[in-house]
Amino acid sequence: MVKNSEVLTKEQILSATEEAVRRFGVAKTSITDVAKALNVSHGTIYRHFKSKKEIFETATEKWLNEKIHKPLTDLFHDPSLGGAGHVKAYMKKLFELKMHYAAEDEELFAMYAKVTNESSELVDKSIEQIVMQISKLIAGCDVKSSDHTEAAKGIFYATERFHHPGHASEWKRDTIKQEFEIVWRLLENGFLKPNS
Repeated sequence: MVKNSEVLTKEQILSATEEAVRRFGVAKTSITDVAKALNVSHGTIYRHFKSKKEIFETATEKWLNEKIHKPLTDLFHDPSLGGAGHVKAYMKKLFELKMHYAAEDEELFAMYAKVTNESSELVDKSIEQIVMQISKLIAGCDVKSSDHTEAAKGIFYATERFHHPGHASEWKRDTIKQEFEIVWRLLENGFLKPNS
């Protein structure tokens, strides 16, 4: 809640938006719900954001950065990993993060799925960051392709079932982790020469 003497920040609005989405769901959350949580008028919210769409896009970008990209970047920089095993660990982490939030923070995951379905710019930016990191990891491997970016895109798109929100219902299957391993072995044999 914002006190009258405080200056409302975008961060406070985004936090209140996350809480409203968790409480009411993405489809039912309104700017009025966010404003009530902050004890301000909905007009005050519009001084910081042009529309509900912009608030949801910004909240989703924040969620992606904190919950998906930061842990992936930490793993990307992990000095204890290397070679094809590092690429696999990265892709497995992407899958595990998405699966975790789809199950444990359903409403914010639903917001992410809805917004990314409607905002190609946000999706493209996220994919670009992930593909760039995969490409750099591949560069440290003995690969069959000299085009690391193309190989990274191939790996990303071939594993889409394990990280695209449209497949979230499949992640509840008992065999989903084994299915990832099957796909990974095929990819590793096709793109990467396993470490010897």
